[in-house]
Formats: sequence, C-alpha cells, structure tokens
Amino acid sequence: MVELTVASLRSAVLLTYTIGVRAFLPVALVLSVIAVTGSAVPSPASFPAYESVLAAAVHGSTVDYKALKRDRRELDAALASFSAPDTLPEQSWTRDERFAFWINAYNAFTIATIVNQYPIRGSWFSLAPRNSIRQIDRAWTTQTWRAAGREVTLDQIEHKILRPTFKDPRVHFAINCASRSCPPVRNEPYVAGRLDGQLDDAARQYLRSPSGLQIDGEVLKVSNIFKWYGEDFVERYARAIPQHRSARERAVLGVIAECGPPAAVALAKSGRARIGFLRYDWSLNDREP
Repeated sequence: MVELTVASLRSAVLLTYTIGVRAFLPVALVLSVIAVTGSAVPSPASFPAYESVLAAAVHGSTVDYKALKRDRRELDAALASFSAPDTLPEQSWTRDERFAFWINAYNAFTIATIVNQYPIRGSWFSLAPRNSIRQIDRAWTTQTWRAAGREVTLDQIEHKILRPTFKDPRVHFAINCASRSCPPVRNEPYVAGRLDGQLDDAARQYLRSPSGLQIDGEVLKVSNIFKWYGEDFVERYARAIPQHRSARERAVLGVIAECGPPAAVALAKSGRARIGFLRYDWSLNDREP
C-alpha cells in the first residue's frame, strides 16, 4: 500500500512536471517572438510577391503593363498577399508597418486596375487621354479590392486610411495614379524599417523631375498635387518659410526648400519666388510608346 502511494506520487510529480514544461514552451516561444520583433502577431516585414512584380515591370517612371497582362501570375500572387490571413491583425502592427502596407496595397491595386483593362482605348470625345486611367469608369470610387480583412476602394485607401491616419504629406510622392505626371511607382516595396528614408527619397526624386517642379525665371512651377492637396503639407512644411504668404504657399515653398534641387531651394528661400502650376498629364505611364 505504501509502495503504491509512493509510485502514484512519483507519477503525479512527473505528470505535473511534463504538463508544466509543455505549458511553458508556447509561452517562452511567444516571449521570444516579442523580444525579437516587438510584436506578438505577424507583421509585414517584406512584400516578396509585390517586390517580384516591381522588379519585372517597373522601368524608370514607366510600368510594363503589357508584360503583366501577358503573364499575370506574379501580379495575382501579390494581390492575394494583401488579403492573406497574416494581414488580419493589421491594427496590432506598428504605425510604419501599417503605413507601408497601405502604400504598397494602393500601388499594387492601381497597377491591377490598369492590367485588368489593358490596353485602354477610351473615347476620342473624352477630355482625358485615350489610354488614361480616367477612361476606366469609377476606377477610384467603385472598384473594390480586399486587403487586411476588408473591402476597400482606391479612394478609401487614400482618403480614409492613408491621409487621415498617418498625416504625412509625403504619401503624395509615394502613391501612384498610373499617369505620366504622377510620382512614379517605386521599384521596391515600402518597408517599415526604411520608410522615412524612402519617403524622403520619393519627395526628392519627384521634385527633381520635370513632372514635379520646373523653374521659369522667378516662378516655381509645381505639380497640381500641391493645388489639390496643399493643405496636407501645411503642418509639416509651412513653418520653414517665415514670410507673409498664405499657409499653402509657405508649405509649397517649404517642401521645395527641403527636398528640391539646389537652384529651386535657393529661389524658394529668397523671398522672391512665385508659385505656378504645371499642366497635369493623365496619359498612362506605360512602357509601350
């Protein structure tokens, strides 16, 4: 009777120890993940499928839509990745992880919008170029895409998520509207670890291009993006120009002073500069002539 009781106690101790170890292992694993990543849920450290699309199709400021139309397997894989199960805890990601995710989603969905309708041959009677994204009926407002567990349109991503949530005007240099005058699609995904530098680089590259900025005497001619979304730039850039101008004008000059080419920087800081706006070319940013 005593031997049986001792054996039982030994078994009980062994069982308790085994359960304890087994219970401890998942906890230890979670703690190690948190220690390494800072998060207990999956996060989008990279975008391999979307990166493959960019590597294959982006050439300078143009996109090879014809090639993507001919073989869209990589594009479809990229689109699926934005709605994969590991995107569901999106609200638990860091700010920069979410910001990068939605910039990449917007650009991927814009590319797909064109590929789905390519080649675009709109009406000769339209005010938009025949191959323009503006020939696609309600491309921004009605067509929906699935990302991070929800249905979204391009307009919703831009005006309900990117602009109000992150309040960073550099997003206007990062998202692409598939047009010649738009800031080009970056040839790599935006990623949280390098996001700030990538956004600064996008701003500098655009303001060094004839689509973003031109100098005409003492007039700084800038993209209509600054006319449409000038208010977004005020908080970050207006204070850099201590002159008696409107907040929007100071914001535009402030962006140029920080991100423009040397000659434009000097003029923006001179106090003499006037602001004009360039014609916006809505022609498709197609690699095909």
